[in-house]
Amino acid sequence: MRRAAWGVPGGAVDHAAANVEAWLDDALTSGDDPGVRATPPPTFGALPEVTATSTREQKQARKDAMRQQGEQLLTWWLTRMLSAQRPVVERLTFGWHQHWATSLTKVRSAPLMLGQNELLRRSALGSVTDLTRSMVMDPALMIWLDAEKNTKAAPNENLARELMELFTLGVGGGYTETDVKQSARALSGWRVADDGTVSRDPKRSDPGPETVLGVTGTLTPQALVDAILASPSHPRYLATRWWHQLASSTTPSDDVLGRLMAAYGPGRDAKALFRAILTDPAFAASTGTIVASPVDWVVGSMRTLAVPASADAVTQMRATLRNLGQLPLFPPNVSGWPSGASWLSTAAAHTRAAAALRMAKAANLAGVADAPAASRVDAVSHLLALDHFSDRTREALALAKGDPVQLVATALISPDYLVV
Repeated sequence: MRRAAWGVPGGAVDHAAANVEAWLDDALTSGDDPGVRATPPPTFGALPEVTATSTREQKQARKDAMRQQGEQLLTWWLTRMLSAQRPVVERLTFGWHQHWATSLTKVRSAPLMLGQNELLRRSALGSVTDLTRSMVMDPALMIWLDAEKNTKAAPNENLARELMELFTLGVGGGYTETDVKQSARALSGWRVADDGTVSRDPKRSDPGPETVLGVTGTLTPQALVDAILASPSHPRYLATRWWHQLASSTTPSDDVLGRLMAAYGPGRDAKALFRAILTDPAFAASTGTIVASPVDWVVGSMRTLAVPASADAVTQMRATLRNLGQLPLFPPNVSGWPSGASWLSTAAAHTRAAAALRMAKAANLAGVADAPAASRVDAVSHLLALDHFSDRTREALALAKGDPVQLVATALISPDYLVV
């Protein structure tokens, strides 16, 4: 639950433990969610128009409006992360955002990034075939990967290359440079209008035919996706990448991969894959092997402590994530954010300590404060859904047991809590 549901208090774990299958059924359902209903997507007004004769002030006003829309979108998504009552769906949406990493910095359109965000959420538990077909024509991703620059006269391979290398097959996934070039031909001639409409310009499009991974024809983007996903490298690559997100930084064994790929199946069922990951015996054995990313740590801590999603709390949350180097909607590159020990720098430790103290102060810690002093460390362990603290951590926590706020803040930055 800590890895899949973005932090849970011990009481929720106790409740779920009575019927884990029922919890999984509910968690992996994108049905009605009161927290989602309470945080509807933002609406954006028209940006100030600029022309070749616009003044510097008019151009700056447009830039300011674009920046404000981006901030509005980010604030909404962070609020949604805290408010969703089915957090697994939101966690998987963020995971797909990491997989199909696209940045507002280059796209420069909050409406297009919102459209992609909603697509990832709708498709989070569905057919990966449908998701990939939609994403290859997603206007935000197309801008991010220079799809508009790909013409028959001047081929641009960015989208075609990343479609194979990062999104579907992985490095060494059985494709060749010729497959990349042929895929780029199949994806040539597409444009994104100012309103986000995607259309094909026949004059800029390569007429084909193309041959990709042994499939020959005048390949539409959808036919190209089908040819790529039919590669035997795809299910192994996708299962491994999601295993790294949810289970362990260590590559799963062939036995584990066999079970995951069997669940994923010919229907390329994302929900079945996630369920297989979360219930595999090797998943339980991998506990404590993933360093929590800044988003996992901040969102998980605030949800666990039931910190209200007030405007001030979300503003502080945004600042913390920026300082820690992982701000949603702003991945550093098409590979997404790094993972592992890269999140454990000395500078990050100072930022986390200050954030932990703020979160602890904003939380209702009655369950810890009301516990006898001798039992407070155990009360914090239960609150944070940790089955134990190491001896070294318990020694550090014992020094703070007289101050519930300091005690919880210390636990939030302990090595025991920073891994899941």
